[in-house]
Amino acid sequence: MVEYYEPVKNDSLKVGIEENAFLPYIQKGYTLILPENKEIKGVLIFLEDSKYDEKNRSSKQMYTQAMEKDFAVLSVSTEIPLDFYFSKSSMLSTHKLIREVFNKYNLPNDNIFFLGTSLVGHRAMRYIKFMKANDFKFQPKIKGIVVCNFTMDFTRKWYQHKRDIKINRIDLGEPKFINYLLETNLGGTPKTNPENYHNFSSYSYSDEKNENVKIYKDYAVRAYIEPAIKYKLTKQLRTLYENNSTDIVGFLAELNLKGNENTELIVLQPEDNPSTQKNTQSTWDALDKDELMDWILKQTKK
Repeated sequence: MVEYYEPVKNDSLKVGIEENAFLPYIQKGYTLILPENKEIKGVLIFLEDSKYDEKNRSSKQMYTQAMEKDFAVLSVSTEIPLDFYFSKSSMLSTHKLIREVFNKYNLPNDNIFFLGTSLVGHRAMRYIKFMKANDFKFQPKIKGIVVCNFTMDFTRKWYQHKRDIKINRIDLGEPKFINYLLETNLGGTPKTNPENYHNFSSYSYSDEKNENVKIYKDYAVRAYIEPAIKYKLTKQLRTLYENNSTDIVGFLAELNLKGNENTELIVLQPEDNPSTQKNTQSTWDALDKDELMDWILKQTKK
């Protein structure tokens, strides 16, 4: 294991309209796991927070499987707490760290997979779009993406949170926090500035063009969803419109329309996840990592 993290900046970011709505900066850097004395066949990349996701929480669950198949695992964090990759500077910071690690440790620029749930997955989609839009000398040769139960359509997400706030049946910390960030960074609401929301989203049902989807048409894509319909209805009074599964199924349909036939959808049923908490992280925790690694290895042979 190799770890490099810069000292934490003694400052904070405003994340809401309340007087005390600030979050401290986190550690910028990376953790890299390398298979011992073996030729590396590929790299799994997670764009994780260094604090709020308990540093490498998701990537740790793939260490054993990756080592057995001679893959390295890289987790990268910017200094922004709960970073949505609104800014180019965050994505550029990530790109420089990835390039630095590949050069310093002589990682093969081949068979690269981005994986993640919640913001980790969203960042992957944003970073890939940013990388392909810029003429960087170093371009990671991505083979596939593992999409796990995260928001792709931020127009839908904004409306979901507006409804949450209106009916007031759950803790409103997250809905208020995310809508504040969306409105602040995207120049308004989906009603006043729909194009910015479409551009920020990997896929959006309300976007007639869905130009972003074609960015991912040449990758192998495996998607995991856990609709947890009964749980969300009972605990949160949320409908199918307030569900990340809606985004992901729509994204896969659009990928297929754009010519990507190498996609797969895995639906976790209630019996697949014994956790009493049904959220994005619990979906990742519950999925079969051995079978996922077998799928990744299969893609390298195509």
